[in-house]
Amino acid sequence: MINFCTGRSPAPVDIGARDLLGRPAGHQYSVGVEPEPDTKDWTWTLSRRCDECGLAAGEVDPADVAERAYIAAEEWVQILRSSPAVSARPEPDVWSPLEYGAHVRDVLRTFDGRLQQMLNEDEPTFENWDQDATAIAERYGEQDPEVVAEELERNAETFVARIQALEPGQFERRARRSDGAEFSVATLLQYFLHDIVHHLWDVTGQQDAAMSLTIE
Repeated sequence: MINFCTGRSPAPVDIGARDLLGRPAGHQYSVGVEPEPDTKDWTWTLSRRCDECGLAAGEVDPADVAERAYIAAEEWVQILRSSPAVSARPEPDVWSPLEYGAHVRDVLRTFDGRLQQMLNEDEPTFENWDQDATAIAERYGEQDPEVVAEELERNAETFVARIQALEPGQFERRARRSDGAEFSVATLLQYFLHDIVHHLWDVTGQQDAAMSLTIE
């Protein structure tokens, strides 16, 4: 069982007086321009390596997703708690680390709900989730980074435990997204892993960042 309660605060990110993208820590853009909504179909990441974040999600053993998700979540918690410019947007229309972190927190909760639905229903159809509308409605950029970190960690702990409890035959249970894309439990977990790892790349520029940490 993976235990999130380490009894210590995460080590600070070694970024000195600069933010995660190399800009001075005091550098901040006004949050006045919303990013273009992401309408791309990312299911292709299940069949080939992502050139941006470097993750080959389709090659990850679904049984390893729990550990990989834990590692990625811990890196997100570290970013939210130690970045000196966590609420600063690197460009006016690019989310800040805080906004990305709030999104990842909600991704963890959403995919946990979808996994439960797949385990409890036969071939369900997921309700659509508009992530961009949620970010605006819930004012991601104005949330408390420490609260977001705590919620992200809690959501990750819950989801990781549910993944660890899966039995071999459950990985083939199926569902579809509201746009018709089909998933098994195995491919849903791979798709989820790409989401949170890719957003680490969005914030840090580090490819396949979940592999950069180890569990102590």
